[in-house]
Amino acid sequence: MSIMTEGEYRYNMLIKRFPSAPEPAFETPEQQKFIWGRHWGCNNDVGRLRVVLMHRPGDEMRIVDPTKRIEDLGAFGDPEAGWYWRGREVPPLEKMQKEHDGLVAALRAEGVEVANIERNAMIPGRMKTVYTRDSIIAVDGGAIVTRMGPVSRRGEERAVTQTLVHLGMPILRTIHGTGIMEGGSFAFINKKTAVIGISSRVNEEGARQLEEVLKVMGVELLRVQLTGYRLHIDGNFVMIDVDTAFINPTQLPFWFLQKLEEMKIRTIEVHPDDGVSSINCIAVRPGRLIMSDQVSPRTLDKLDKAGISVVTIPYDNVYLGGGGIHCSTGPLVRDPV
Repeated sequence: MSIMTEGEYRYNMLIKRFPSAPEPAFETPEQQKFIWGRHWGCNNDVGRLRVVLMHRPGDEMRIVDPTKRIEDLGAFGDPEAGWYWRGREVPPLEKMQKEHDGLVAALRAEGVEVANIERNAMIPGRMKTVYTRDSIIAVDGGAIVTRMGPVSRRGEERAVTQTLVHLGMPILRTIHGTGIMEGGSFAFINKKTAVIGISSRVNEEGARQLEEVLKVMGVELLRVQLTGYRLHIDGNFVMIDVDTAFINPTQLPFWFLQKLEEMKIRTIEVHPDDGVSSINCIAVRPGRLIMSDQVSPRTLDKLDKAGISVVTIPYDNVYLGGGGIHCSTGPLVRDPV
């Protein structure tokens, strides 16, 4: 039989008097502000946007060689180097930078703080880094760093991780193992329901890891199987107000459209006259959007009648790289709604 020593007795009494404290939870405002300096993250896609992660196109774009045309794919690319560029032309870097600068100016005019990815942490040649949405998912209390699907984008996560560390934003999860996940295929519908588009860029293992984090916060994750080789759900579904979504119903399953109706989410459908980048927009506060100027007058009229105000900017040269305004913005902090 063992007898407690005086030292053990004192230690036990000390631990009882200074116990561990699981409450309040990590995500509570008081804990966030005390430990992390502010309440980080998002629990919705439309609350006032406070901080956004971005990257101005730069020298990494030099890898794109307009002499390397793959005519049967309708693209430029180099499979060995791992880069590709869709479409008939590669715009001058200066044009892309000008449009990106215009987006930054539009966001700042709405009171949004723009944080930039640290260039010294970037892997050379990662010419899709401008699409910061894909490398991070901000949830209540912190960030989930994703894991890109294609090898040509693998490594963008490192620069994002270093940037978040320097900003002081907690990282709740890094998608690892064989999970793949890109933020353009994730959306909050409301604070208790989110959706992920399963595709060639998001597999079930990535969705499972994401779901583990969301479950702690009481958030249900819906899975939508995207069709064919479509990459991200943000080409078909974006929340633009607390109860309003901008959608392409031809690319969403019927059960999901029914689910939105059950949740009393009104939908505004993209019009055939809209430019392909129109739906790829971002809400800076409830009912206030920044959109591509390729949106049609018919859609603008629908949005106006629904009480949605819009700022339009040119963004077609950046879109030629495969992503629009939504893709180019990685929200880090939003107000609750």
